[in-house]
Amino acid sequence: MTKIKAVLFDMDGVLIDAKEWHFIALNRALALYGYEIPLNEHLLYYDGLPTKVKLQKLSAEKGLPTRLHDEINKKKQEFTMELVMERCRPNPIHEKCLYELKARGYHIACCSNSIRNTIETMMKCAKLDKYLEFIVSNQDVKKPKPDPEIYITAMKKLNLGPQDCLIIEDNENGIRAALASKGHLLAVKNVNEVNWQNISNKIHEIDGR
Repeated sequence: MTKIKAVLFDMDGVLIDAKEWHFIALNRALALYGYEIPLNEHLLYYDGLPTKVKLQKLSAEKGLPTRLHDEINKKKQEFTMELVMERCRPNPIHEKCLYELKARGYHIACCSNSIRNTIETMMKCAKLDKYLEFIVSNQDVKKPKPDPEIYITAMKKLNLGPQDCLIIEDNENGIRAALASKGHLLAVKNVNEVNWQNISNKIHEIDGR
């Protein structure tokens, strides 16, 4: 009997190789006000967090005035969209992966700490939107990852339990959220590991086949 009924994907670093885009866009916005996050620092302390949380950390740790948050966030989203339209393209490996999952009757959703507009735009540019039943963004929850609310919300929408869901994640905050949700986890190092073979192998492992 099949145990896994749904596969829940993170987006940045999983379905879209966009982690660098968010870093570039945020630093472009911060540079307008004389601030910067070095790459190694971003990877260690900021990777996978929503922009609002990153700005809160910058205020607490580097004195970024909180009055600038809204404007920096707005600029960051504008720069992100520019990079998405310039760089986001379909990946045949991911298209095959989601096609195979959908053809076999698995529910598919994208659960990301990004805002809804960013997720929808990236999924459309990558031609993955047609495979998704829905998305859950940071605007759909009170607490973003590493809190498990995003994944718990997706499970409730599907009327499934954690034991029915496989979560694909790549960074520490996402992995913490996945584990806290009690769902099954496939941790990947990069977008290249997100392929039909790896995911089907994990499903077979969980199903005991």
